[in-house]
Amino acid sequence: MELYTCPPEGATVVCADELGPVIPRSFPPAPGWSPDGHRIKSEVDYGRGPEKTWVYGALRVRDGHEVTMTASSRNSAFYQQFLQKVEAANPTGDIYVVTDNLSSHNSLSTRTWLEDHPRIRHVFIPVGACWLNLQEGWWRIFRKAALAGQSFAGPPEIDQATRLATSQLNARARPWVWGRPTPPTRALRRRYVYSV
Repeated sequence: MELYTCPPEGATVVCADELGPVIPRSFPPAPGWSPDGHRIKSEVDYGRGPEKTWVYGALRVRDGHEVTMTASSRNSAFYQQFLQKVEAANPTGDIYVVTDNLSSHNSLSTRTWLEDHPRIRHVFIPVGACWLNLQEGWWRIFRKAALAGQSFAGPPEIDQATRLATSQLNARARPWVWGRPTPPTRALRRRYVYSV
């Protein structure tokens, strides 16, 4: 992607995507132990809450900073709110948003909204090539930081975990470089000398 390696002068390249749905789950308490020291067996039972939460994310490629937002749905209205947050986080220059060709990204209301915000320009990746979006790599790091091993009771807890993980990851952010780095040269462990 030429936008990653040679961005336009004075422009900001942002990779955007949605993660989810993240569904609240509740587990019953552990059954514990019987008086004679045996573990009590019980049926596996957990409930999924009806509330789904989507996490919107935008990765600024040049310095690795992220803008995230949680929403109850994945639609054009929430996507436009998210673009407003991206625009506020990047106050100067044009903003190139690299994203997939989802219906909410290319709907009539989103295109009409983009006409009023000429700084934001969409760049759609080809269908089936999600690996071109660097946001996918950031989601992997985010899942480990915010979602792995967690049991959320509701959307407010998912929102809190998202904000906390985003601020922690932004504190140690680094630029994202397109392509695989060259492997380091390996020093020889032993040097053999053959004599004739």
